[in-house]
Amino acid sequence: MGVLNVTPDSFSDGGRWLDPRAAISRGLEMVAEGADVIDVGGESTRPGAVPVPAEVQIERVVPVIRGLATSARISVDTRHPAVAEAAISAGATLVNDVSASPEMAKVAASGGAGWVAMHMQGAPQTMQAAPAYGDVVAEVREFLMSRAALGREVGVSEIWVDPGIGFGKTLDHNLALLRAVGELGGPDLPVLIGTSRKAFLGKLTATGEEIPAPEDRVEASVATAVWSVLQGAAMVRVHDVKETVEALRLIGEPVMAEVA
Repeated sequence: MGVLNVTPDSFSDGGRWLDPRAAISRGLEMVAEGADVIDVGGESTRPGAVPVPAEVQIERVVPVIRGLATSARISVDTRHPAVAEAAISAGATLVNDVSASPEMAKVAASGGAGWVAMHMQGAPQTMQAAPAYGDVVAEVREFLMSRAALGREVGVSEIWVDPGIGFGKTLDHNLALLRAVGELGGPDLPVLIGTSRKAFLGKLTATGEEIPAPEDRVEASVATAVWSVLQGAAMVRVHDVKETVEALRLIGEPVMAEVA
């Protein structure tokens, strides 16, 4: 899953693809590099991000989705039902829902789209203030199982789960979840993992007090993507498609598992 942020403030590539023509060009480039899905988002959900009204998100994502829908599978990265509805109408077939809300599951079901239910403790504005768990793996897994059951109840036929690396988690929480990727889903419940360029990778690869900038975390991003696939993840969400695809091919692993 290639990341395509059509936002001015995303933590890694904010502003680069805000122009629809540039975004479509980048999306096609990622498809050529081997992406199976292009994930289009019109609102940053980085820690401390300011909420973006649904109508603004729709203005950002719909032209890009329309421009790419005939070339690749498109997902929409949003937590707003109105945005998901507009994206599906424009050609998106997967709703990447960071809120994992019942309303979003219903939108996906009514639109015949797949649904990614992601775990997040708190909201983007406050999620990294003081995340705390008794047993992060058990609690995240329980949440994902409950959301998957909810999705089935409302009629979603394709459900993915995402433990939400970096979304209300400390470094230790993130590492615990990565060690337990194989425990988070099931035969009929594929796991999506997104570690790409995230802050915890900067902490892991820091030299002294110097923390690498997001664009300098490529090697760590690829390493954790490969690890996740080896542990059972069916799809990885990445900024650096070419590098990740090459690494996965090198170890002989499929880039994306087919979902019936």
